[in-house]
Amino acid sequence: MPGGWIVPEWPLPDGVRALFTTREGGISRSPFDTLNLGDHVGDDPLAVAANRAAFAAALQARPVFLQQIHGTRCVQLSLDTPDGMAADCCVTKARGIACTIMVADCMPVLFALNDGRAVAAAHAGWRGLAGSDGTGVLEAACRRLWSEGSSAAADTLVWLGPCIGPEAFEVGAEVKAAFEAGDPPAGLLFKPHGPGKWLADLPGLARRRLRALGITRIHGNDGSRGWCTVANPSRFFSYRRDGRLSGRMAASVWRV
Repeated sequence: MPGGWIVPEWPLPDGVRALFTTREGGISRSPFDTLNLGDHVGDDPLAVAANRAAFAAALQARPVFLQQIHGTRCVQLSLDTPDGMAADCCVTKARGIACTIMVADCMPVLFALNDGRAVAAAHAGWRGLAGSDGTGVLEAACRRLWSEGSSAAADTLVWLGPCIGPEAFEVGAEVKAAFEAGDPPAGLLFKPHGPGKWLADLPGLARRRLRALGITRIHGNDGSRGWCTVANPSRFFSYRRDGRLSGRMAASVWRV
């Protein structure tokens, strides 16, 4: 496993593993250098296939890659689940299958029950995080995870991965309004940044939604600069920074 990859620091139960890739360790050429895992960004398909094979070998499990659509659909993974299902979160109780989320500014959110019976992963951009009527992708992931494990918030561990940071995530007033619609105090996590523009604290918004669900054991991204995909070009891909020439990283959680 390349030394630059991130092994999340959170108190996982025995038999559960997690991993987050960086740009390091693949064969893709510039501008996708080197470990691009996205097969939809214009990279050489042979390079992407080799990168995904190296990733799976490092996991010693099969990562299932979703077709992420910035929504709230959550699917259950099994040993025969194909890649490409349209969803933004996934849950499994099966061993050897990695719940996997690809990112290049959005936040990957990993979940595990403290008894190790089930794991989940969610793709949290602002649309999925805000959702509608108070239900977004994190609520959808938790609902499915808790039904699989017959558990609740007190039994849930969460890790927030790298994403666009609060000093880089400029949004319009409609984004702020989407969060305030169901939770007016969420507006405090937006800082004015010019006429009609705001800087949004995506990690802070995610933590707020998780705490509203009763989850208190939240680890990982605290919004500091080291976690920001935009601010660390040598380590992280970033769509906001590089546009269509950005590769994709992945976060996975799985049972062994």
